Amino acid sequence: MGESSAENSIAILIFDKEQRKYAGNKLVVVDFTATWCGPCQRIAPAFAADSSNANVIFLKVDVDDAQDVSSHCGIRSMPTFQFYKNNQKVHEFSGADAAKLKAKVKKP
Repeated sequence: MGESSAENSIAILIFDKEQRKYAGNKLVVVDFTATWCGPCQRIAPAFAADSSNANVIFLKVDVDDAQDVSSHCGIRSMPTFQFYKNNQKVHEFSGADAAKLKAKVKKP
């Protein structure tokens, strides 16, 4: 779980208006997850496989470790995926749908 702290720090930076610029015009995919969430564990391999795309920034946020970020983003169920481009949320969906995740990563 120590790794999630670093990932959470990155996620928090993404939501800071000044720091979002570091993403440029790349798609940012944020996976809101929890260690106790079965569907989150089932989709984790698909998220990891998609993260090899160098043109997309992938972040994981553990909702228990980063409740402030989860609350700010309106997360109500896990897994929830939010997609940002040019500082704007362009899509969101909840559920462990690997095909939908792959399609959205290819075409936001």
